[in-house]
Amino acid sequence: MIIAVDGPAASGKGTLARRLAQHFGLNHLDTGSLYRAVAFRALAAGADPADPDAAVAAARQIEPSDLADPRLRDDKVAQAASLVAAIPGVRTALLAFQRDFARRGPGAVLDGRDIGTVVCPDADAKIFLTATVEARALRRFKELQAAGGPAIYERVLQDMMLRDARDRERRTAPLQRASDAFELDTTALDADAAFAAALRYVGGLKPRR
Repeated sequence: MIIAVDGPAASGKGTLARRLAQHFGLNHLDTGSLYRAVAFRALAAGADPADPDAAVAAARQIEPSDLADPRLRDDKVAQAASLVAAIPGVRTALLAFQRDFARRGPGAVLDGRDIGTVVCPDADAKIFLTATVEARALRRFKELQAAGGPAIYERVLQDMMLRDARDRERRTAPLQRASDAFELDTTALDADAAFAAALRYVGGLKPRR
């Protein structure tokens, strides 16, 4: 079974994907970590993450071990990841990695922004999470506060809006809901309620293969 979970930043897709993977005994891949790893490699090399040549070169060097680096959660890396994700060559370089992961037994849950539309268009289940930008910015603001870092809600909100625009307006694999995806608005839902709703949806489906 392959489950695709898509949605904008801080919509809750990572938490939901991990819980679904654990519940069904599937592998899990946070595809956003791939783009963070690319951004981190580019920044560490002193390159501009928006430079296509530097970003593609970094993407071709990504290894599974890179995804466990805690430094990928840094907000600077997250912002740079949104830049490299808009580069077609980067997405092409990482596509095989994601598809190979999805095909491994016994199956996988992948979360990102183009899983149901590009990476795994034939996924058995597709979930598209959404939430107001204000609610998502508040979640990110609280995460930054909990991590002990400096955080100003208005700045987090502005950054979130800019990131949303980049994700939705890029030419290659923009963030969008697959036509056959189950849309779940998490604005007023906690993690348990979102999981319960997703579980009802997935549990009611028959595998496509």
